[in-house]
Amino acid sequence: MGYFLAPSTRVALSRLVTLDTAPGSAPLERLRAIRSLLFELDADPATLVGVRDALSGGADWDEIADTAGLKPAAAKWRWSGTDAEIAARQAAGRKRSARPSAVPTDLPGLSVSEAAAQLGVTAQAIYLKLSRGKLAGRTVELPDGRSYKRVFLNEDPDARLDRAESAADNDPTASPRCTLTTEPSP
Repeated sequence: MGYFLAPSTRVALSRLVTLDTAPGSAPLERLRAIRSLLFELDADPATLVGVRDALSGGADWDEIADTAGLKPAAAKWRWSGTDAEIAARQAAGRKRSARPSAVPTDLPGLSVSEAAAQLGVTAQAIYLKLSRGKLAGRTVELPDGRSYKRVFLNEDPDARLDRAESAADNDPTASPRCTLTTEPSP
């Protein structure tokens, strides 16, 4: 076994073969060994060498992607260019994935989904309650143009709404009696 696989890949393959031939091996150990081998094969330099050999032998990215079970753009992203270019792309991808969410966390009130979870209803129900004046809410617009609908439960003083009386019933044909104002965030 192994004239082109890296030592770590050979170890993972050997472990899987051992588990495959061992009667009564633990299912989670087998799964762990399979996943470990897949990880090692994906990172193995032999994979990149194989792709480069295929390209120099006349294969195109569509064929390589099909063989690898990827789309052509993903195959090119993984394996095109020099070792330094590939490493730079992978480092940039890791850096992007480590960024925090772009949604601000210091907005007043609750998001529609947070309010829905707290009240045990759907987001659609929250929007309906807002339109009928059953809940207080406003749209917060950020300086960069993004806007977020915020919901205020229990007459939160941050709501800053022009509130009128709530709708008397749930008649969907009744017009809402609450005027929502849109104020830019401070």
